[in-house]
Amino acid sequence: MTDDLREQVHAAARRARVAADELVLATRERKDAALHEMAAALRARAHEVLEANAKDLEAGRAAGLSEGLLDRLALTGKRIGGVAKGLETVAGLADPVGEVLRGSILPNGLELRQVRVPMGVVGMVYEARPNVTVDAAGLALKAGNAALLRGSSSAEHSNAALVAILRDALETAGLHADSVQLLPCHDRASVTHLITARGLVDLVIPRGGAGLINAVVEQATVPTIETGVGNCHVYVDANADLDMAEQIVLNSKVRRPSVCNAAESLLVHAAVADDFVPRITAALQARDVVIHGDEVFAHQNGVRQATDDDWDTEYLSLDIAARVVDSLDDAVRHIAAHGSGHTEAIVTNDVNAARRFTARVDAAAVMVNASTAFTDGGEFGMGAEIGISTQKLHARGPMGLSELTSSKWVAWGEGHVRPSS
Repeated sequence: MTDDLREQVHAAARRARVAADELVLATRERKDAALHEMAAALRARAHEVLEANAKDLEAGRAAGLSEGLLDRLALTGKRIGGVAKGLETVAGLADPVGEVLRGSILPNGLELRQVRVPMGVVGMVYEARPNVTVDAAGLALKAGNAALLRGSSSAEHSNAALVAILRDALETAGLHADSVQLLPCHDRASVTHLITARGLVDLVIPRGGAGLINAVVEQATVPTIETGVGNCHVYVDANADLDMAEQIVLNSKVRRPSVCNAAESLLVHAAVADDFVPRITAALQARDVVIHGDEVFAHQNGVRQATDDDWDTEYLSLDIAARVVDSLDDAVRHIAAHGSGHTEAIVTNDVNAARRFTARVDAAAVMVNASTAFTDGGEFGMGAEIGISTQKLHARGPMGLSELTSSKWVAWGEGHVRPSS
């Protein structure tokens, strides 16, 4: 069975290579037309997606999935409209393929250009969120790549319906349907076969919980971009506007707690703790947030005493760890010890404090007087995003079109030969 599954995954990768070889020659006009066709098809056939998604939600509830995972899994007419709009937004973005990154004419007359080129075949391994299916397919296509999508079994019906619609739209637009393929999802070995298909797959991007991401990063022989977990912090400085701080903390935590840019930890400077701790405790609890606090927070009614594990937990739920710190340096040290390198925020009216925080905190995104929820490809003007990288090579932060490309050097000569040494 394993050998059959391996051949099934590798056969899909070979078909994707054929499709990628065609896509590299596709004009922006053709790719954009296909993206608009995909968006229109999603809207026209939304009922098919919703019916499939209802089956996944029913199975998820029966399996005891958490409310956070069910929220990630759920599709609505509005959410389908949102991912369709995302495809149209991507169509409106500049095509990265062919962009000249740098170039020069050497003294001998040889013309050099470094240009963006597609990655080729991109594999996505992700959990629960069927919107990733559309986002990944659209971004990969615009950047000239073929996408191999390995979603989770919890979204089996939703992903199958979405990919069928996208493949039909590609054929209608005159592009290869195998530019988007869905891999088997019931056997974890399909992930192993994908991430070790060196020579067939050019890049793998895992997107999901820490267990999935670590497994892919540690086992892959194909180059991998790590989209890490989001243990994001909001630090309320001694010179913070407390009205602003309250709104930022609430938005960072409760806007959508099941996503990776939601705040999981709150740090409050001791200088404002007497005023802010009871205030933010009441505000969070009014929105059903469970606070796991240090000794200061634990004096508030209904606050749970934090354990060592709480500081490292990505809850993805209406829970938050909270602590009072003695200084900005103390906050930075706490973040260095427990943060995941995703998004960190400071609320302060002190420009020097903001500069110190942004310089010292090692994260893909650092917010000053803004919610952690803004770390998002759409909010950053990228259209849909393929994920949020927490590593430093080759991409960091929200990944859009340019992060799905590589580059090549093209040299133009006129019979140039290099002299013997």
